[in-house]
Amino acid sequence: MVLSHLVPVKIFETGFSTAPSIDDNRILCCPLDDRVLGVHKVASKTQHRTVQPPGPSKQGISDAPKLAWEAFYPEGSINPSAPIPGGFSFYLSGPPEFKARLASATEAVLSYRVMLQDDWEWAKGGKLPGPFGGVDDSAYSCSGGRKEQRCRCIGLRPMWRSNGVGELYTYLPLTERNSSQQLKVPPLSVENPDYGISVGRGSFDFNSAVGNWITIAIRTKLNDIGAENGEVEVWIDGRRVISIDGLMLRESDAHSIRGIQFQTFFGGHTPEWASPKDQRAWFADITGVIVT
Repeated sequence: MVLSHLVPVKIFETGFSTAPSIDDNRILCCPLDDRVLGVHKVASKTQHRTVQPPGPSKQGISDAPKLAWEAFYPEGSINPSAPIPGGFSFYLSGPPEFKARLASATEAVLSYRVMLQDDWEWAKGGKLPGPFGGVDDSAYSCSGGRKEQRCRCIGLRPMWRSNGVGELYTYLPLTERNSSQQLKVPPLSVENPDYGISVGRGSFDFNSAVGNWITIAIRTKLNDIGAENGEVEVWIDGRRVISIDGLMLRESDAHSIRGIQFQTFFGGHTPEWASPKDQRAWFADITGVIVT
């Protein structure tokens, strides 16, 4: 069950995971350790402590993670750089062998498990970790309303909205085809004039993550150079909830999938998005596989 949710594709070449229950000779088992997992560009005002998470609310869960990264969202916090910093932010490229292989890969699945505290309150919305990519340091800039050189980066982050409604919040190259392909994803997709695109809002929700572990997996397939055949898929607990094709994710071979933008916070960027109270979430079983 754990493997099929973290890696919801049947064919892949190699990978890594911090999930100790995975037994597959293609997947390197790793500790939940910053150095081993290639954690870098860590936001200075927040922490991602390794803790023993609380037990899930559901009884009889035998594969609940024993170690996790803890995110703390203080009351009034919006994002990791705000006056009241909340959540955390860093980038994860995976172990050295995976990072090296990812640099030339055209298709990968990146995944993790997340649990929100029992009495979680959603407010207006917030972000969760997701894949990122691009050319050189431009890859680290596909968020926060960036418009310049959007052809040089991609960002794919799950987002919760009021009442736990889920979507994929994307920053992709600004082409008409990319916009049209994303905006037709049901049940609702919205282009935000100053920021990214909300894709598939309402195609899933995060309510099952309150007090329990869920698995989020995202497949990114880069387009052939000069073609519009890139793809993005999202699975929640092994169920495909969003599928987008016909995308242009790169203009040249210099553009690569880089890993996970491991970022979570309430927001938005204005006070009405803030966490209504002190809250916590936990992240575990970080996994990545190279498909091709």
